[in-house]
Amino acid sequence: MSDSRVRRTMYDYALYFAWVVSLVATLGSLFLSEVIGFAPCKLCWFQRIFMYPLVILLGRASYTNDRGQIAYALPLSIIGGLFSLYHYAEQKIPGLAKLLPCTSGVPCNEDYLNWFGFITIPFMALIAFILITIFLWCGRTKPEQA
Repeated sequence: MSDSRVRRTMYDYALYFAWVVSLVATLGSLFLSEVIGFAPCKLCWFQRIFMYPLVILLGRASYTNDRGQIAYALPLSIIGGLFSLYHYAEQKIPGLAKLLPCTSGVPCNEDYLNWFGFITIPFMALIAFILITIFLWCGRTKPEQA
């Protein structure tokens, strides 16, 4: 597959791919909290605040192919990714938990999941935000025809 064809495919399906990632991330977070019973911490709630609207925003945008919505979705994805990055760093670097400790509820540095020593819930959220950001970035401008 040629480079221009990959770019064209990414452009054509960027909104749809970003919506699917946001939907899977949202359903995953709801499954972990409502079905399995993992209580979300303060930083998890901030990540949810930035992820959940993306499902509706990107779902509508992909249905109508409204690329103007990228300007609204991209900042949500980037800011949510920054929260995920900080949350993941707080889990993996013990000193960070002391800088801004969770004062009530579940501690933010608690690892409910720790697959292979590095895959945690904030890490999965970070990957989702990164993928959404990449897809939205690829869907911003139409690739030039070869």
